[in-house]
Amino acid sequence: MDYLKFFEQDSDICGGDYVLRGTRVTVRTVLASLAEGATVDEILEDFPSLTQEQVRAVIAFAAEAASDDFPTPSIPRVA
Repeated sequence: MDYLKFFEQDSDICGGDYVLRGTRVTVRTVLASLAEGATVDEILEDFPSLTQEQVRAVIAFAAEAASDDFPTPSIPRVA
């Protein structure tokens, strides 16, 4: 998924934080809701300007970011 097409950043909107395009809902807000245990349906209910595809884009972004941050264990040497 090309999640970046769903995000935008503008210094005049939400202090320059990344938001979901066409809304004032920050990517951070959606991630925090997910971390607190909210379902996609609950997020859509709380933020009616969002679409399911936008929430999936945030999840895809988080998955990609996590894969970049986790260290990859080295392959053990066998003698």
